Amino acid sequence: MTICAAIQMASGPQVSANLLEAEKLIAEAVKAGAKLVALPENFAIMGMHELDKVKVSEPDGSGPIQDFLAGIAKKYGVWVVGGTIPLAGDAEHKVRAACLVYDDQGQRVARYDKIHLFDVSVPDSNEEYRESDSIEAGQHIRVIDTPFGKLGLAVCYDLRFPEFFRTMSDQNLDMIVIPSAFTAKTGAAHWEVLIRARAIENLCYVIAPNQGGFHKNGRQTYGHSMIADPWGVVLDCYKTGTGFVLADIDKNRLEKTRASFPVLNHRRFFVSQ
Repeated sequence: MTICAAIQMASGPQVSANLLEAEKLIAEAVKAGAKLVALPENFAIMGMHELDKVKVSEPDGSGPIQDFLAGIAKKYGVWVVGGTIPLAGDAEHKVRAACLVYDDQGQRVARYDKIHLFDVSVPDSNEEYRESDSIEAGQHIRVIDTPFGKLGLAVCYDLRFPEFFRTMSDQNLDMIVIPSAFTAKTGAAHWEVLIRARAIENLCYVIAPNQGGFHKNGRQTYGHSMIADPWGVVLDCYKTGTGFVLADIDKNRLEKTRASFPVLNHRRFFVSQ
């Protein structure tokens, strides 16, 4: 078994302050036994304005946020899923919301660019989000090999697209990490049920670090970072504020669940004419 941690933050507009907070929480999680830690979406910056993240964007492979992630992974000897950070996009005024993974030697082993962008008006509220104004969408899913099993990467709004995870499931994944910044309103309505549904549908672990609290830009995020097992059981949940959740990723339990309840082998697709 491997202990994994999902880190919860309430990030602000100052990158340096967010990185200090992230290291503090990672150090605590590692002390508690974590071998894999996952940070939330936008962990390094929740700016006062949408374009603030463009101002601190980094070229792929170089920059203080990337150096931080690599250094933390090596310092604590832990695998790190780096939430999302703003990497330079093709357009001058846009970035890629990139989820980077580093191994316990500080080497980068994967990059996933968020595919589904949050362009919505939240019902029964005055909240509107247009991520496509400042973010370029990715195009490729990522499932990687780790010492803990096959790991799929997704980010926040991706959670609402079950066919996205079915494609990952075809690669025999064992766990999915979903760094997020769910709004308080949408989180209260849908967060837990979506996390559990993705775990149940794909018979895998879901590690879901979320932003959780009030942010200086006026936004409120839902928190409730959690880890769910292949049966959809929430193993740990951290409701609000900064902290982390821990849970064992038990490959034996995963294999036994899939063997006794082989839903993935029972899928049938018919196309009517």
